Amino acid sequence: MSPPGPPARFAPDFGQRVLLTVDTEEEFDWDAPFTRDRHGLDHLPRLRNFQQFCEDHAIVPVYLVDWPIATSPLAQEILGDAAARGAAEIGIQLHPWVNPPFDEEVNARNSFAGNLPPELERDKLLRLRDAIAQGFGIEPIIYRAGRYGFGPATPGLLQEAGVAIDTSFRALFDYSGGHGPDYSACPLTPFWLDDERQVLELPVTTVYWGMLRQQGRMLHPLLSRAPALSGLFAKLGLLQRIALTPEGITIDEAVRGLDIAIDDRLPLIVLSFHSPSLAPGHTPYVKSEGDVGALYGWLAAVFAYLARHGVRPTTVAEIVQSVVR
Repeated sequence: MSPPGPPARFAPDFGQRVLLTVDTEEEFDWDAPFTRDRHGLDHLPRLRNFQQFCEDHAIVPVYLVDWPIATSPLAQEILGDAAARGAAEIGIQLHPWVNPPFDEEVNARNSFAGNLPPELERDKLLRLRDAIAQGFGIEPIIYRAGRYGFGPATPGLLQEAGVAIDTSFRALFDYSGGHGPDYSACPLTPFWLDDERQVLELPVTTVYWGMLRQQGRMLHPLLSRAPALSGLFAKLGLLQRIALTPEGITIDEAVRGLDIAIDDRLPLIVLSFHSPSLAPGHTPYVKSEGDVGALYGWLAAVFAYLARHGVRPTTVAEIVQSVVR
């Protein structure tokens, strides 16, 4: 990735906040090749319960919706109502393989929108933006590239689309081995994608924990090639990479990561998960109703822990108002 722009600063009363983002997308087989049509939307009714959970906990989730969701009448009903009441926000998530126009070959490389020719990336982005505006009655101002597939043309395209915030960078992760971006050197704190401060980046939060965490960026690429050694380092409390998501991360691990984020005074903690995890059998992380309950338990525990440490939920609207240009 190109070097980040200037670090973002927030108004003094912003403090430390947490933003819950949901990759709101179709169900598909994560282990199979990408297809245009082999997907489902069976989990969508579960969004009602999830939205109620968020309202019960004073959380305003950000639903980052892709084409199958944006064009679903049921999703429009459930999420549109929540957005109209100010109980949720809706942004853009681009899955190129299911988003018209269908001019590219469907393959792993082209599943990252940033790898597409800029004109095609532009056409897909603008069609999705317009579908969201039509289906939900809002103008989306936050974007996440599906599979974190941000590319060199993306900042300019977001400006053209009127999108002020991006949250495609997954800090401390490297997808270059599979044709994707390398975020291993990405800052953990928000930053501007351009010197003119037109598009704000909110990296998805990941931290290193352990006695060697200061050496994490140097050591983790080596450990990732030796899973057994990486597991030993984590078990011994030497080094562990902790992504702040209920998918594959235990509550105890999340608390360790939150402690690091709080101690390091990260102004914004960005949590994320995939909406198909709200029902069993659609992601590798949720295979039973018990796993669904565990996901809700994780979220409840994390937000309660953050509240005890004075970290309050925030919204995209509040971030836009609080960031200092």
